[in-house]
Amino acid sequence: METAGLPSKELRLHLVTWNVGTASPPPDVTSLLQLNSLEPTTDMYVIGLQEVNSRITKFLSDLAFDDPWSIFFMTVLSPLGYVKLSSVRMQGLLLLIFVKHVHLPFIRDIHTHYTRTGLFGYWGNKGGVSVRLSLFGRTICFMNCHLPAHIENTEQRLDDFEKILEMQFEGDGIPSPWDHELLFWFGDLNFRIADYGIHFVRESINNKRFSLLWEKDQLNMAKKKEEFLKEFKEGPLHFKPTYKFDLYSDVYDTSEKKRKPAWTDRILWKLKNLSKVASKEGEFPEEENQISVTLNNYISHMSYGISDHKPVTGTFKLEMKPLVSEPLVVLSPEGEWCAEHDVLIRYSAVPEFPSSAWDWIGLFQVTFRHVKDYVTYAWVQDDEISSCSDSKEVYMSASEIPKMGGEFLLCYYSNNLHSIVGISEPFQIQSCQTPIEDNVPEEECSWLQKHDNPKSDGDSENRKGI
Repeated sequence: METAGLPSKELRLHLVTWNVGTASPPPDVTSLLQLNSLEPTTDMYVIGLQEVNSRITKFLSDLAFDDPWSIFFMTVLSPLGYVKLSSVRMQGLLLLIFVKHVHLPFIRDIHTHYTRTGLFGYWGNKGGVSVRLSLFGRTICFMNCHLPAHIENTEQRLDDFEKILEMQFEGDGIPSPWDHELLFWFGDLNFRIADYGIHFVRESINNKRFSLLWEKDQLNMAKKKEEFLKEFKEGPLHFKPTYKFDLYSDVYDTSEKKRKPAWTDRILWKLKNLSKVASKEGEFPEEENQISVTLNNYISHMSYGISDHKPVTGTFKLEMKPLVSEPLVVLSPEGEWCAEHDVLIRYSAVPEFPSSAWDWIGLFQVTFRHVKDYVTYAWVQDDEISSCSDSKEVYMSASEIPKMGGEFLLCYYSNNLHSIVGISEPFQIQSCQTPIEDNVPEEECSWLQKHDNPKSDGDSENRKGI
């Protein structure tokens, strides 16, 4: 699609990293997510957790159902218009991505991956989980890592990170993290403060002279020495080291071990160096990087005490020249909707759209949590009633429409692209004037129960969707 002359897109991204120490979610995350901020609205939340409770019975339960942390963040963010775009979990590592509804049609090619590094690669207590995607045509990878502990294991941390970088998406026909235009690397990276004794470190912290400790921070030292780290950027560490605290306090470790404080929890990013790629290939780059990253703030949150780590957040402004400017599908409800008559959906797709018999249009409440959280749906081919050169119409039966009414959205899900490629404006469904029968549960009237509903784990005989 021709995009010459299109204005740049600006998006605000809020990234969280937190080693939660197997704890349950706290009562409130307003400050963590900056929900009361006077800054522009956040477009995307990226939440990386480490040490989520993964005891075997708990982990098996979380495999069957959403884990408590995912449910918690969906409960907080969905009423504000955010939907869970993707998630990936490996034992205690969890990565969640939430976006505003309006951006869904412009996010494509979503893939997840994980790499174990614990017990020589056989155990997932350490390692990395990633989500990669195309945002307005620009490739971005988010990588949440938990690297080996202890001050003496710097080389092991570096070796493990190199291994994670090499193995993520290996053999999947997907670019490596290095080949994305923008790569975020964050997590409990476990780098410590070398050489200085605990008393000097604590005294420097108490006097807020953090800069005295920067040159002995193992990650800062490694970035100067290791070639593969030199292109990663990080904001200044103008906050207290985030490990190790007594629970529910801002007092550093008073146990017998008395761990030396350290900036274990970090957020870094790297833009792809087009000049270096071009020079290797003996060419001159035709254009500079098409994404710019501005770090607006990089802070810790001392008020959270459920873990011996304090969470760290980075708020970024991403500015990019879009390669994708229009949704693949445009759709809208036809006429007034209520449960007293069948309703119609009109949609049109761009000529190059790879449609499928397994594509479907879902009806969602405006506060929907994720792509499976539909009220009902229609198969775009089976339920089609008319077609012309520029648009098609699909029907939904009156029995499938919520009788209580409310505010809803329509989303077109592409089976080939595994993502929502079109979304309607919010619209009202009128409440049903006909009394609901006393002996019929409301959810049976309002929520469609189909035998061939879209699902991700169906066999080859079932239609495949999400």
